[in-house]
Amino acid sequence: MSMTREQTEALISEVLEVYPEKAKKDRKKHLAANDTSLEQSKKCITSNRKSLPGVMTIRGCAYAGSKGVVWGPIKDMIHISHGPVGCGQYSRAGRRNYYVGTTGVNSFGTMNFTSDFQEKDIVFGGDKKLTKLIEEVEQLFPLHNGISVQSECPIGLIGDDIEAVSKKSAVVINKPIIPVRCEGFRGVSQSLGHHIANDAIRDWVLDKRDGQAYESTPYDVAIIGDYNIGGDAWATRVILEEMGLRVVAQWSGDGTLAEMMNTPKVKLNLLHCYRSMNYISRHMEEKYGIPYMEYNFFGPTKIIESIRKIAAFFDDSVKEKSEAVIARYQPMMDEIVAKYKPRLQGKKVMLYVGGLRPRHVIGAYEDLGMEVIGTGYEFAHNDDYDRTIKEMGDATLLYDDVTGFELEEFVKKIKPDLVGSGIKEKYIFQKMGIPLRQMHSWDYSGPYHGYDGFAIFARDMDIALSSPVWSKLTPPWKTAPASAEEKKAA
Repeated sequence: MSMTREQTEALISEVLEVYPEKAKKDRKKHLAANDTSLEQSKKCITSNRKSLPGVMTIRGCAYAGSKGVVWGPIKDMIHISHGPVGCGQYSRAGRRNYYVGTTGVNSFGTMNFTSDFQEKDIVFGGDKKLTKLIEEVEQLFPLHNGISVQSECPIGLIGDDIEAVSKKSAVVINKPIIPVRCEGFRGVSQSLGHHIANDAIRDWVLDKRDGQAYESTPYDVAIIGDYNIGGDAWATRVILEEMGLRVVAQWSGDGTLAEMMNTPKVKLNLLHCYRSMNYISRHMEEKYGIPYMEYNFFGPTKIIESIRKIAAFFDDSVKEKSEAVIARYQPMMDEIVAKYKPRLQGKKVMLYVGGLRPRHVIGAYEDLGMEVIGTGYEFAHNDDYDRTIKEMGDATLLYDDVTGFELEEFVKKIKPDLVGSGIKEKYIFQKMGIPLRQMHSWDYSGPYHGYDGFAIFARDMDIALSSPVWSKLTPPWKTAPASAEEKKAA
């Protein structure tokens, strides 16, 4: 049974009681009972603010947003992590950005290229080291098509001139070198890293094709903001091509530098992750006149809505093919729902993920008869919550940049059947006896996009909930409190 507004607000107040007054006042702004009557979420919840010092946050940094999300999946480029080795190694191959190619020959997405800063580099600077690294990269991997320099925290602190090195070295190797000022300490979260990465693409990539010949068709589209986690972008591409569209570019999962350069020639940009790529989509609309459209291919209901929304932009031939696509896959969707919905009906889910999934996957759960009773983002802005409040039920729990303590307490009180979150939260909730699906990178499964992806999504949720292991664990709220004698003996 869903909570009333009074119950949700009482829960928030109860959880906040542990904080000192100043921290309580701040965190209260980031927790809310959803109000579907509102047009603007800023009237009920605050977002995109700095995390409280000393309070556990699950956010990443600007470097993670640029290198780990936007630039890293561009497969035919080499992405140099300029700074100490740890950041580059941590960001290497962590998001399962699938790609086609031969690693180390013409594709480099899962490799770690780092300038490996030492103490002397902090003192004397790393410009010369970066120049030498670029020369070595060109000798060892001659089939790369360009380089990005992803700056880590020390670079901004000591003032390395990565722009000058990039310009000079680009002339020497005769390939694009893009400097990206994504030092980790910048901004509130990884969200600024997305913005910085988008700006670097705008300034160093998009205009390089201006004036060059390009054979276009009326049906050219680009997939923007899909990182091909577990093959998601491929599943999306199948649907779009069956609709009669030509996918010219994928950003940035399984993407290439040439695809990025070709994007200003398309007729429509299809935006998946609004948070990470709305900046460059808006720029292309303003400069090149290319409209962008958000879409959601999680679950049959949203897939059908999105197919028809996209088709409406094109002519009748695309509309006819789109209806044929929907009709062709409908029996498959009906079969999946018939198989899994009786097993999953009424199960409650709490979500806490990054950029778009806290709202995009709600429809897929609902297609299976499940209910999302709480959701929130690590690094969303208020325009993300504007979109979310319409997807959630009234008075359901919203939490922004939720702390480890808050999320754990919410789960204890609400008692969901399933949590969809990240690797940092996984084992806490599993030890509570609650299944968790890793919704950042699909828990080593996927894809979850598209028609084929929905079959995998439904199977994975069923496996998680049906595992017999959970009956062997006793969550804290079912454990009888210890008596005074037992506490004394302990």
